[in-house]
Amino acid sequence: MAASAAASAAPSSTAPAERRVVALSGLRGAIARNMAQGWQAPRVAHSVDVDLTRVEALRAERAAAGEKLSVNAFVIHAVARALRSHPRLNALMREKEVELIDDINIGVAVALDEGLMVPVIRQADTKSVAMLAAETRQLAEGARAGALTGGAYQRGTFTVTNLGSTVVDRFSPVINPPQVAILGVGRTRQQATVRDGAILAAPLANLTLVFDHRAVDGYPAALFLGEIVRRLEQAEFD
Repeated sequence: MAASAAASAAPSSTAPAERRVVALSGLRGAIARNMAQGWQAPRVAHSVDVDLTRVEALRAERAAAGEKLSVNAFVIHAVARALRSHPRLNALMREKEVELIDDINIGVAVALDEGLMVPVIRQADTKSVAMLAAETRQLAEGARAGALTGGAYQRGTFTVTNLGSTVVDRFSPVINPPQVAILGVGRTRQQATVRDGAILAAPLANLTLVFDHRAVDGYPAALFLGEIVRRLEQAEFD
């Protein structure tokens, strides 16, 4: 018994593994609080694939002329125009009311090593695809360099988050409160689809709209998402 007790009391020869933690403070803490608040909203997600054949043709045409336009710029353009006719999605959730906002200010999610930042394109519905592409690049570069002021992250009314540079086909993003909706964009992939009765390969991307059901119901949210798809598939870029 004594030998057994002594053996069990002897220190282990294997040292405990070193613990590595990420403190929920500073930027990471602010993101954690914001995401927790967004997660508490009664969320609903609508998801649809969009055919980007005409968007890719326009991108190739502009690239040949020396102009680089991202898919995200076309998506933001379509979203901003669609919000004009669907103002319930361009809104902020208040304690006892939904505040509809006149200006359409699109937040663009930018991934940093330490977290996610969302600078804002003001009055996005008044800007061309080329202008949106240029401003998106400027905001992303500024966010990554830490060169943007606090005002660059304020007054957003809707957010677009894009994982097109990854292997992710579709995802359901968390609403950026107090906004009532967010659009997630997956990667563009070649996939078989039917067009005019023929099966062919086409560049498809998934769009997932997540919205706060307190502010908007499923049917009007579906109409909004449908308008975004129509604008992208028919290349309605005024």
